[in-house]
Amino acid sequence: MSEKLDRKKLEEHRLNKAKEIELRKGIESSASHKYHILVCGGTACESNKSDEIVKLLREYAEKNGIGEEVLVVKTGCFGFCSHGPVVKIMPERVFYTHVKPKHAKDIIEKHIMKKELILKILYKEQREHRDFSKEINFYQKQRRIVLKNCGMIDPENIDEYIGNDGYMALSKVLFEMTPDKVLKEIEISGLRGRGGAGFPTWKKWSFTKNAESDQKYIVCNADEGDPGAYMDRSILEGDPHSVIEAMTIAGYTIGASKGYIYIRAEYGLAVERVKTALRQAYDYGLLGDKILGSNFSFDLDIRLGAGAFVCGEETALLASIEGNRGTPRPRPPFPVVRGLFEYPTVINNVETLANITAIINQGGEWFASIGTENSKGTKVFALTGNVNVSGLVEVPMGTTIREIVFDIGGGIPNDKFVKGVQTGGPSGGIIPEELFSTNIDFDNLVNLGSMMGSGG
Repeated sequence: MSEKLDRKKLEEHRLNKAKEIELRKGIESSASHKYHILVCGGTACESNKSDEIVKLLREYAEKNGIGEEVLVVKTGCFGFCSHGPVVKIMPERVFYTHVKPKHAKDIIEKHIMKKELILKILYKEQREHRDFSKEINFYQKQRRIVLKNCGMIDPENIDEYIGNDGYMALSKVLFEMTPDKVLKEIEISGLRGRGGAGFPTWKKWSFTKNAESDQKYIVCNADEGDPGAYMDRSILEGDPHSVIEAMTIAGYTIGASKGYIYIRAEYGLAVERVKTALRQAYDYGLLGDKILGSNFSFDLDIRLGAGAFVCGEETALLASIEGNRGTPRPRPPFPVVRGLFEYPTVINNVETLANITAIINQGGEWFASIGTENSKGTKVFALTGNVNVSGLVEVPMGTTIREIVFDIGGGIPNDKFVKGVQTGGPSGGIIPEELFSTNIDFDNLVNLGSMMGSGG
């Protein structure tokens, strides 16, 4: 890895890598590679041999003497799950779907070298319209804040995260903001917990910050148990550093020196990528003693889930981290004042934390300008079931159910009638088709007798 980074070196590191990321976003850049081939490396695509696709693309590029022109990147989940494995050619925005290892040769020798589209795997929408100037319909109504790096960067390469403004929020917090100023920015943002209850994040943090104790903890709840929900898994697989950076910011804000990421043991790929990210962050001096040359020190570790649905409940989760049976505890006292090992503890879920760096970098008012009056920002949903394009979508709060199902999800197979959708997992409810014009936010779903939950 590299030497320890201080604030100045972090900024130099970001600028050195930023040109490659700009090309990937379709922005004119003087990056050293002419093409970036992005290959989905989420769990579903890996199970369909995306690793082999990456290997073959690199081999064919080298064999044909264009290895210096083509950068093949294994990313996290694109969200376009029902059409995987997905390969995206940038900066052209060409979307190849249901890609198999046998297609790697054609992608290099026909698409890259001869400028020929491979129609049999070209996404149907692009095959029909041949318009590559804008994103496909699946992304048009999305606003990717939490998922901005998923499908964009290599999640196992900290340099790529830094090149896309990674750890700049942490630098800003440590050198330009007091804990109270951080809390104020999050309060202005209106960010509410994305784990289900929708409790104001700033308020939870302030309770623990104001608690008198010589030890405090920050815990990330990644024990995602709702059927059909895989938002947290995909964030950790595709952008683990965003959660690590946010937890470090939270530790600074509340006065914690230690944190734990509690992940379902069944999420093998997410666990491995978080472990890799933690090693890299320690090597770069972004975790541990005197981070970036500041006076703040913070340590982070992983705890694997006990395989029980109930461990998603925060007090049961704490019991499991402590090495006990994961059973819920009576409340009060709440974890914010007496939590892990009896010390004040903030528990946030993955998606909540993944919003923090954007709020710090772009400001609370910017975040509050997105969404509805009482539900700010975006929400990530796992769109599954009888829909043409299933996968992960991130939309502004206030988007209607109809827009998600029909505009983003492409409607129902064979144009059949849809009776309803279930939101909020097993604790939620079923919303009939006549209510699909409802704007999705915390309050509206509760008023309909359902709930947002974690976003299934």
